[in-house]
Amino acid sequence: MIKNNNRSILFRFTLSIFFFVCTGILFAQDIPWADSAEEVGMSTERLQRINSAMQRHVEAGAIQGAVTAVARRGKLVHLEAHGLMSVPDSKPMQNDSLFIMMSSTKPVLGVAAMMLVEEGLIRPTDPISKWIPEFAEMQVAVLAEPADEDVSPVRVSPFNVPAHRLVPADREITVHDILTHTSGLASSGLGSAISADSIGWLDNRESLAKNVPEYGNIVLDFQPGSRWQYSAATALDVIARIIEIESGIPFDEFVKTRIFEPLGMKNTFWNVPEEYKDRLITIVGADEAPPLVATLYDTSHSTYFSGSYGLKSTAEDYLRFEQMLVNGGELFGNRLLSPRTVRMMSSNQTKELFSATREGRGFGYTVATSENPIVANARRSKGAFGWGGALGTRSWSDPEEELTAVILIQQPVREVQNDFENAVQQAIIN
Repeated sequence: MIKNNNRSILFRFTLSIFFFVCTGILFAQDIPWADSAEEVGMSTERLQRINSAMQRHVEAGAIQGAVTAVARRGKLVHLEAHGLMSVPDSKPMQNDSLFIMMSSTKPVLGVAAMMLVEEGLIRPTDPISKWIPEFAEMQVAVLAEPADEDVSPVRVSPFNVPAHRLVPADREITVHDILTHTSGLASSGLGSAISADSIGWLDNRESLAKNVPEYGNIVLDFQPGSRWQYSAATALDVIARIIEIESGIPFDEFVKTRIFEPLGMKNTFWNVPEEYKDRLITIVGADEAPPLVATLYDTSHSTYFSGSYGLKSTAEDYLRFEQMLVNGGELFGNRLLSPRTVRMMSSNQTKELFSATREGRGFGYTVATSENPIVANARRSKGAFGWGGALGTRSWSDPEEELTAVILIQQPVREVQNDFENAVQQAIIN
């Protein structure tokens, strides 16, 4: 029997441990600055080429502004704001400006999924119907002719649907299929065009719990596992819903408590708090966007916490996320994943399906991987991995160089992204 004094000591000890753990999560430290770029094998002079490139593109009117960040060997060597965050107000860009991340949301979903894979709650080979019965018997759309061959076209407009027929899926779609964009679910093909009303693309989405089971009515664009074809705004939401089912909490809450708080990502949200609204980018032309696209720009009212899109974040926050990955799943003493799981996530999981149209590249779980940088004309090392968003955000982790890099822009200009990547690569001197 524990005496009262011992109980008091035990209580205080438990409380102190709890406080230590909580403060370690809630008050995670910053990524430290290097004393100089040369300290971590980079050139101060060459890193200035990032600023020159961004200024050149701002002056040319290609982008309104950008925030760029680079870290190597665990230390920050570059964090700069360029141009304007609001053109009408001539408001300068800030390092902590909030950007609409679009599909840069997807790697966050990937990490969340890998956490449950580690815990044995999800297996890549599991059929989706294990959690959502509506996915048990799906069909695939093929052209009506030739009648003796099943042909699934790559892209089809819902406003011009060709003659077609439906065939049963050869097998059920799996977690692996969804995470690698090889499921055929809502990937802009013939099945998506037929199922346009069923997808409920943006305007009638209420919650993952309500909408995801409805996606079991979508006709697949191709046989599961037979093709890589990007599902921009739907398929990964199925995994987000599975995470909700297995964890017992909403997906946004899971991500906040299991990823954002341990990494100190205090500026990353689906819905931006009122007190942070003044840090949101005013996107040139956003007020002229059609209704469905305008929904993607909404920063305050979402109840549908997508694993495909929707996050708003800062360059520094997203660099923390990438730094955790390049560290093998750990940052600030908080381990989110094991190094082996990070390698699993960042290894080519699609064999030749992705590289068929993108030579030298592969695709892992929610991220593209660099298989042969020379063939791919990539400005990254073999084994580097990352993804980006439709408005121009892009980031990657390069384990070989112990490097992470983030560029946030809101006009999707490939030349800007490439100039940034080239400047980062050329700044590595040893």
